[in-house]
Amino acid sequence: MTEAIISNAEVLPPLFAIYRWGIDLIQHIQGIQNPGFTAFIRFVTALGTEYFYIPVVLLIFWCIDEKKGARLGFLIIFSALMNGFFKELLKQPRPFTLEPSVGLAFEPSYGIPSGHAQLSLCFWLPLALWISGSRFVKSPRQAMAIRIGAVLFILLIAFTRLYLGVHFPTDILAGWLLGGLTLGLWFALEPRVTAFLDTGGLRARMIAAAIIALGMISLYPSDRSLGGLFLGFGAGYALMLQYFPFAARPGISVAARCLRYILGFAGGVLIYRGFKVLFPGQGSIFSALPYWGAASPFYELGRFVRYGLLGLWASAGAPRLFLRFRLAEPQ
Repeated sequence: MTEAIISNAEVLPPLFAIYRWGIDLIQHIQGIQNPGFTAFIRFVTALGTEYFYIPVVLLIFWCIDEKKGARLGFLIIFSALMNGFFKELLKQPRPFTLEPSVGLAFEPSYGIPSGHAQLSLCFWLPLALWISGSRFVKSPRQAMAIRIGAVLFILLIAFTRLYLGVHFPTDILAGWLLGGLTLGLWFALEPRVTAFLDTGGLRARMIAAAIIALGMISLYPSDRSLGGLFLGFGAGYALMLQYFPFAARPGISVAARCLRYILGFAGGVLIYRGFKVLFPGQGSIFSALPYWGAASPFYELGRFVRYGLLGLWASAGAPRLFLRFRLAEPQ
């Protein structure tokens, strides 16, 4: 990966002036480096990864508002796909590839656009708009404070990537640009697509989920997990709406919602870890078998199925369990 990045960068010498400026800026930022501050930066930057976004989206979907949770989940999946596609298309280096001394962290993928910058924009802005417009916010001043707080946190996430030496400033700007375009398309098209699917019913929703997942895999074939996750979550959501409509909030105590989240999250972990040790890959208990180890030709197929089952559990399996044990009420 490193050799590919360096050789690609050498083909584009005009970019080196930009890279040099970016590295100089990073070195200047790292002048305030100390162990305590670095630990804080590592904690904040972790809030810009899927290990934070997925649990929060599930919390919203299962325990607060299933419709907004589903929309936010679909948006994050689509945004992550676009980020991976453009990283592979542009194949640009990270700062520590050209100047190892600035690398306070390591990322195995290409640099531009910054996934942290893009996903934080696509997550925190819609969430802030939703919260600031809810009945819990009593005044325009409170609503403005929430929105400003979201913008400041997006800027802080971007700063952590510069401080750690894993992104150039141009990577951050490209991430924001792509995130803004993604949000614009989402807000423009999502109401129309939702209205169309509502009139078409279950069949239209299932066909749409399959077609979109196929398009995602065709666009970004090097990672089948996002297509599988979208297909599972979309198909499960359609089944849930049709056969056992689930309401996240009305009439259920906070304790019941907490138990709901614990059970749902535990089930997701069981699916993720359980199928990981069964399906092809380095961590499989059957890795010694032919075609089942780290270089298995079925590895991506296994990831597709595993993430598809995870999405199906999140949007259908867990809500069905909640209704069965009276931890939730039907819509």
